Amino acid sequence: MGLKTYLVKRTFYMLFLIWFVLTLNFLIFEVMPSDPTQFFTGRISGRPISEAKLEELMTLWGFRQPIEVRYYKYITNMLTFQFGHSIASGKDCVVLINEALPNTVYLMGLSTILSIIIGMLGGAISAYKRGGKLDTGLVLASLTTYSLPTFWMGMLALIIFGKNIGIFGFAPIGKVVSYFPPNGLPAPLFQTEIAIPNLLSWTLRIPAPIEVLDRLWHLILPAGVLTLFQYGGYLLLTRATMVEALSEDYIVTARAKGVKERNIVLRHALKNASLPIITSVALAFGFMLSGAIITESVFSYPGIGTLTIRSIGRFDYPILHVIFYVIALCVIIANFIADLLYGAVDPRIRYG
Repeated sequence: MGLKTYLVKRTFYMLFLIWFVLTLNFLIFEVMPSDPTQFFTGRISGRPISEAKLEELMTLWGFRQPIEVRYYKYITNMLTFQFGHSIASGKDCVVLINEALPNTVYLMGLSTILSIIIGMLGGAISAYKRGGKLDTGLVLASLTTYSLPTFWMGMLALIIFGKNIGIFGFAPIGKVVSYFPPNGLPAPLFQTEIAIPNLLSWTLRIPAPIEVLDRLWHLILPAGVLTLFQYGGYLLLTRATMVEALSEDYIVTARAKGVKERNIVLRHALKNASLPIITSVALAFGFMLSGAIITESVFSYPGIGTLTIRSIGRFDYPILHVIFYVIALCVIIANFIADLLYGAVDPRIRYG
C-alpha cells in the first residue's frame, strides 16, 4: 500500500472516529442524572425563575424536542463549528473558549515542552549509565514526582514559595495580569487578528517585555508543578526503549568503528528508540488543550481546566460539549500526525 492510499484510508478512519466521538459525547450528556433546569430553577444559582420563563428557555435550547432531532442538530452544529451560547452566562461558547484557551496554551505548552526535553535527556543518560548511582537517582526521582498527586505538589509549592519564603506573595498566584497600569495591558510590539469563522478569533501579537515577564512570573509555580509531574513518564519510557536499543548489534558496530559515544546515544540509539516516544509526545500535545484541571484549580489559573470545572458545577452542557469535542478532535489529529511521522523517523516503516 502506497502513501497516498494510506492517507486516504487513515482520513476515512479519522472521520469515522470523529463521528463516533461526537455520538458518544451526545449520549453521555443524555444519560446524565442531572439537567440544566436545576440551574435555572434556583437550586444551583439561588435565583428562581417563573415556569413560563423556564419553558421559554427549555424550548430555546431544544430540551423539549425528540432525541433524534437533538442528535441531528448536535452533529450538524459540531461539524460546522456553530457552538451556540452558554446556558449559565449567555455568552457565545467561542468567546468563552477564546478567553481561556491562550492561558492554557501558555501553561500546558511550556510544561509539556520542558517535561519532554528533561524526560528524554534524562532517560537517555539513565539508559547509558544503567546500573549506576546516576541511573538509580534519576529513576527514583522520576518515580517519586510521577507518583505524587498534582494538587498536593501545587499546595506544597504555594505554602513554601508563596507563604513561607514569600517569593510570590506580592500578587495572587493565579492572576495572569497583576501589576500592569490601570489603563490595561501595555501596547504590544506587533499585533494582527487571526479569525476562523465560528471557531476561533485569536489576536496574534508580540507582547511588550513587561507582559512577557508578568506571564512567566505567574507561570513559574503551575508550570513547574506540571513539569515535575510529567517528565517522569518520558524519562522512564525513554530509558526503557534506550536500554533495548543500546544492546543491538548496530551499536556494537558503531563503537567498533570509533563513533563518538554522544553520537551513538543521540543519533543512533535514541533515534531508533523514538517510535514509542513519538506516540506519547503526540498524545501529550493532543491533550494539551484539555488543560490541567486540578493544577489550574489549585492556582486559580483562568484556563480551560477552570472553565470545565465551573461549567460542570453549573450543568452548562453547551460549553462542555464544545470542550470535550475540541479535546477529542485534537487527540485524533495528533494520532494521525504521529502515524505519518513514523515513516519519516524510521525508514523501515512501510505504509500497509
